Amino acid sequence: MPIMEPHHDFAHEVEPDTAWSESYYFNAYDPTSDSGFFTRVGIRPNEGTMDVGLSVWLPGGDLAEYRHQVECREMLGAPLEVGGARYELLEAMQRWRVVAELTTAARRCQPSSAERWPVEIELDVTFEGLSHAVGSAGRPEHSQGSKESGAAATTTGKGHFEQAGRWTGTLTVDGVAHEWSSARGNRDRSWGPRRWGEPPMWRWFSINIGDDLHFGGIKLGTEAGDLHRGWVSANGRVTSIRHWGLATELADDELTHRVMHLQATDKADRTYDLTGRVLRVADIGRPGGTVINEGLVEWTYRRDDGGTEVGYGIGEYLHQVDALGRPRVPVS
Repeated sequence: MPIMEPHHDFAHEVEPDTAWSESYYFNAYDPTSDSGFFTRVGIRPNEGTMDVGLSVWLPGGDLAEYRHQVECREMLGAPLEVGGARYELLEAMQRWRVVAELTTAARRCQPSSAERWPVEIELDVTFEGLSHAVGSAGRPEHSQGSKESGAAATTTGKGHFEQAGRWTGTLTVDGVAHEWSSARGNRDRSWGPRRWGEPPMWRWFSINIGDDLHFGGIKLGTEAGDLHRGWVSANGRVTSIRHWGLATELADDELTHRVMHLQATDKADRTYDLTGRVLRVADIGRPGGTVINEGLVEWTYRRDDGGTEVGYGIGEYLHQVDALGRPRVPVS
């Protein structure tokens, strides 16, 4: 698994594809305060926009959501400021700061409803890397990749990396401060064409078991078959994931994941057995026939000696659905 060089934490050259995008994604969860967030900034200069989505896991189970878009016709580097949110690069491949001060709307997570209420959010938190930033800068046109990776290149981005880290700082909700003492999370960067409606499905994982064991990756449906991509960082040793073995227990709607039984096999043929219990799910958009369910997950890792360790992270499921709301690709 390639370790990315620091210059990839800065803006990349824009290519002519109309769907070209550079995105910055961060997630965090602090179990002590039962709070966290996931957020994405997307810059699409060929379309003339930069937008932010910031979703905050509120203590007690609810979700606050903020969306804002501005005009942007050229590539920008950090600091990125969109509405009431700001993203600062403090040290390439090591430290970022996320700051927000805004009034937005909150809602129940699942099932969602039309009920909304105002909430005041102040966020000032810093990410410090616990693993290497690993990924790929994208394959040149003439290189020989798998047919699955070739099929994915025009839908989910050309270049990509991920990194696990520790978060410190404070989330303040309606004047009540929550100091983060045990927050962990992952971040990622993607650049290249992004077309959300084209993948038939994906299952994306972001997992942190303490400070020494981290996972990230995706099982992505393509017209050429499923692409398995990802990484595991164990005590500083980073290895690519060869296969994600997955069995999902669903809610009654046969769409929302509740429990995930995951076996990650790396390219050294080591296996890691995990069970993910979904604490809450945010349905974060239904553009056309696309459903994205973002699950906040408590992950249990089973060691070879029979013991267990608990961590937290994300299990994100994307579905393309038919007119009746059923997934076109059966959930397994």
